[in-house]
Amino acid sequence: MSEHNGYRHKHNMKLGGKSFLILPIIFCFGILLIVLGAVSATLGSVWSAAGIVFSDYEKNYSTEYKNIFVPVNENETVDTVTGKDGKPAIKSENVVYPGYGVQFGEISIPDCEVKCPLFMGDGDISLKNGAGVYYGSFIPGYGGTILIAGHNNTFFNGLKNAKAGQEITIRTSYGDYKYKIRETAVRDSLDTTAYDLSADYENLVLYTCYPFDEVGLTNKRMFVYADLTDGIPVEKN
Repeated sequence: MSEHNGYRHKHNMKLGGKSFLILPIIFCFGILLIVLGAVSATLGSVWSAAGIVFSDYEKNYSTEYKNIFVPVNENETVDTVTGKDGKPAIKSENVVYPGYGVQFGEISIPDCEVKCPLFMGDGDISLKNGAGVYYGSFIPGYGGTILIAGHNNTFFNGLKNAKAGQEITIRTSYGDYKYKIRETAVRDSLDTTAYDLSADYENLVLYTCYPFDEVGLTNKRMFVYADLTDGIPVEKN
């Protein structure tokens, strides 16, 4: 019995020695997995943030849109009818109303060195290639508020030089429209009183992120307000 008990004692000591070596290894391995998980999460956040900041270089949207813009020549006459007010109006059937993401015109402000394609909608494709009309507003000639967005560090960077009295021209396939800047203002990004989409007269509102030297979305917006000075309205059916 004594020899057998001695054998069992030695055997248990041997197992305890192995456990003494294995448990620290398992513990260290567990700590390593936790550290790697934390580092991976941090790097993931960094890469995501970098993707937002440098998104201009990740995708090329330059060939992913339809263009229906055919400029009207200076001496070209536009087919018109007599409107309800007795003044000329463009036949509505002659206007191809643009779909979302479609280029339908061009906007220029010579005094601000702004000149770029104009799209319907203010999604990625539009703002990577020019300026975009907010889909809930109007397009030139339809007698309402035209709300146009552009990036502050690309196509609308020149709005930092916008002043009252400067002229804005929007060219479309059905005619050219001119507006005169009335005023500029910096507003909070959530200020919905900065524009009136229910206005019953044609007016132009341009906006971009502010300040101009910051990259990405900011808490402020620079607004440019302009009134229509020239352009034939589209017939109202």
